[in-house]
Amino acid sequence: MTPSGPLGGPQPAAPRPLRVLLADAAPMQRSGLRAILTAGSASPAVGRDGGATAGGGHVGGLATGGAADDEIVVAGETGDGGEAVDLARRLLPDVLITDLALPRVDGLGVTRAVSEAGLPVRVLVLNDHDTDEDVLAAIAAGAAGYLSKDAPADELVAAVRAVATGGAVITPAVLARILTRVAEALPAPETTTSSKLDTLTDREREVLVHVARGHSNAEIAAALQVSETTIKTHVGHVLTKLRLRDRTQAVVLAYETGLVKPGA
Repeated sequence: MTPSGPLGGPQPAAPRPLRVLLADAAPMQRSGLRAILTAGSASPAVGRDGGATAGGGHVGGLATGGAADDEIVVAGETGDGGEAVDLARRLLPDVLITDLALPRVDGLGVTRAVSEAGLPVRVLVLNDHDTDEDVLAAIAAGAAGYLSKDAPADELVAAVRAVATGGAVITPAVLARILTRVAEALPAPETTTSSKLDTLTDREREVLVHVARGHSNAEIAAALQVSETTIKTHVGHVLTKLRLRDRTQAVVLAYETGLVKPGA
C-alpha cells in the first residue's frame, strides 16, 4: 500500500542521505569526524572491518545533536590510501574526506585517482596544515575543497554539504593568500589573452566576475535581480563552455585571463 500524506495524497519520498567516505590514518580523528557528521543520527557507518559504528555525543565541547545533520551518513572509512581509492570506486559516496598523510597512497594520490577515474565523488581535503603549496597541490589533483583540521564543526558540515552540491570550499584566509600568489604570477593584463572567454555571453562573463569575487549564487542573484535558479544555470554554462571542473577553477581562470584583477 502506498503511504498517504495528511490529505490522503501520496507521501513524499524522504530525501536521499548525503553519503560520506572518511580516509584518515588516525582512528580517533575518524571517530571525531563521524560523530560530527552523523550527529543525532542512528544510521550505522560501515568501517574497514565491516562493523557498524554510531554517531553521537560531544566533540571538542560541542554538542553534536540536531536534526539538521541527520541527512549525512558515513558510508565507509579507512586509514589506508589504497583502500580509500577502492572504497570510493565501490561505494561511490557523494563526498570523500581525506587527510594528506595516508599510508601506501597519500591524500594527493587518492584525490588524483578519484578525479582521473571520473568518479561522481567530490573530494574534500582535511589537513593539519594549510600551506599554500599543500592547498594548490590539492586543487591541482582535483580536490573541490580544503579545510584545516581545526575548523569548527559547523564549518566542516557546511563544507561537506557545499562540496556535495557542486560548490568549492577553501578557508577564506587561505584563498586570499592563494589568489594573491596567482595574481603575482600572471603576465601583465595587456599581454594576457582573453580568447578563452570568447564563448561566454555578456551575462555569463558578469556571473563569472561575481564567482571570482567569492559571491554565492544567492548573492549574485540579488545583485543581478534574477532568480537563484537562473544563476545556477549561468554558472553551469560557464563551467561547461570553459571546460572547468568547479568554481575554484573558474576563479583561477578569471584571474589568469585578467577578467578580474586583485583588489578590484
